[in-house]
Amino acid sequence: MSSWSFTSESVTEGHPDKVADAISDSILDATLAVDPHAKVACEVLVTKNLAVIAGEIGGLPHDEWPDVEAIVRETVRNIGYDGFDPDFDPSTLEVLNRINQQSADIAQGVDREAGAGDQGLMFGFAVNEADEYMPLPIYLAHRMAERLAEVRRTGKLEYLRPDGKTQVRVRYVDGRPVAVEKILISCHHTDDVRSSDIRQEVFDVVVAPVIPDEWLPDGLPEFVFNPSGQFTIGGPVADTGLTGRKIIVDTYGGYARHGGGAFSGKDATKVDRSAAYAARWAAKNLVAAGAAAKLEIQLSYAIGDPEPFSTHVETFGTETVNRERIEAAVAEVFDFRPSAIIEALDLRSPGFARTAAYGHFGRPEFRWESLDRVDAIKSELGL
Repeated sequence: MSSWSFTSESVTEGHPDKVADAISDSILDATLAVDPHAKVACEVLVTKNLAVIAGEIGGLPHDEWPDVEAIVRETVRNIGYDGFDPDFDPSTLEVLNRINQQSADIAQGVDREAGAGDQGLMFGFAVNEADEYMPLPIYLAHRMAERLAEVRRTGKLEYLRPDGKTQVRVRYVDGRPVAVEKILISCHHTDDVRSSDIRQEVFDVVVAPVIPDEWLPDGLPEFVFNPSGQFTIGGPVADTGLTGRKIIVDTYGGYARHGGGAFSGKDATKVDRSAAYAARWAAKNLVAAGAAAKLEIQLSYAIGDPEPFSTHVETFGTETVNRERIEAAVAEVFDFRPSAIIEALDLRSPGFARTAAYGHFGRPEFRWESLDRVDAIKSELGL
């Protein structure tokens, strides 16, 4: 019998890196609302009293570009930075806009035969372990981070502020999760309360409703709360935020491999985003169909080429049919050309800002989480 522990983390929408992601994706959404075929690559830095917006927009006349400054202020306000901290106030925040026109060379490569917007490699993953075929540590970390935001927004815990982080350690025996061993929550709060005074209430209101009893044997979990002490200074005032710096939080919490490319602020011709979504879509459907209990797909691309540079399926010894047959079924059921991915997953429509916090995967409201190819896979594999 083998035993080990694995830990994943999540962060709330008020974490500085997630503020940057939300601004990037909100600018993307606003651009796609004008022209669904526009090309966008938007990067954001947020810090004390400053938001720097950089990147490129293509396929859209400059006079039709969205009002970047207004989007920044609205996004920051909606997250919850609504003026309580004069050092990060949406009304007085300096917004430095340095978005440029997309490179003609890149545009040529992408437009020709609807090729990939860049080279690179992407991974999709699914495991028959927790709800929505996600690894249990990241799934629970996300749900606790969402719960922190929910009780803040509803006023149930009126002392909470937007920044926060969660961490979950899960014990595995013979490759299966058996218990949640340890939980960490760091939550941004007002300066009229002490961490020691709110620790139990946060556990009762945030942790207890999220962690199912089946994962909590007697005496567990160990609960670590605001380990640095007080957490009254948070968000971009405490720590500079950057688009794309939480790529492990965005995906599988380190449980599966990552190709290195960030998602937020990129339109779907950028395969960093669209192919990662497609690979997750395919992996989830394969596991749901019973092809394997744990499955990872790698895709890679060359800029301007519509066909994947390579496709690889890894089943970690959990396959129920020959792996070569699974790879053949993937090729038959899924079309991984960028244009086909965009069409199948409806990736020209605005709505990407919803992905900016709490993970891009394991949330059934997203199209790439649909189990719409299970029957086709079963037919191909005879399952």
